[in-house]
Amino acid sequence: MATEKSYYMTQEGKEKLEKELHYLKTERRQEVVERIKVARGFGDLSENSEYDAAKDEQAFVESRIAQVEKMIRNAVIIENDNDNPDIVSLGKSVTFTELPDGEEETYTIVGSAEADPFEGKISNDSPMAKSLLGHEVGEEVAVATPGGEIQVKIVKIN
Repeated sequence: MATEKSYYMTQEGKEKLEKELHYLKTERRQEVVERIKVARGFGDLSENSEYDAAKDEQAFVESRIAQVEKMIRNAVIIENDNDNPDIVSLGKSVTFTELPDGEEETYTIVGSAEADPFEGKISNDSPMAKSLLGHEVGEEVAVATPGGEIQVKIVKIN
């Protein structure tokens, strides 16, 4: 039997997934069932685009439920590494500047399950996070990006 993938996340991220799962199972699933019932009333199912769309949506919702359940089941909660507060690790926020004269940027390194770059959360699997992990304040680090390699200097770790 293959081992299932672990999903690294904060406690907050796990709670967010649990809320999403509850919503999908209690509300969203019912909404889709109602759409299917209404679409059935439109007649011939072989030419009923509303019915086809509702069935597609049902498949998507059920797939997402299965995915979220798997992520929760295999969740590994990230604990802040208080033993080494000066080293970039999973669950910490890191502030850096792009060299030679870039502005400061801050990202929190989280598991892929809760990554959201628009909220400043990057996946531990991303090239940026992989480059920063294990480094300390004041270090200059080479980061591979789609536009080429850049140099950054770590300014602060929270």
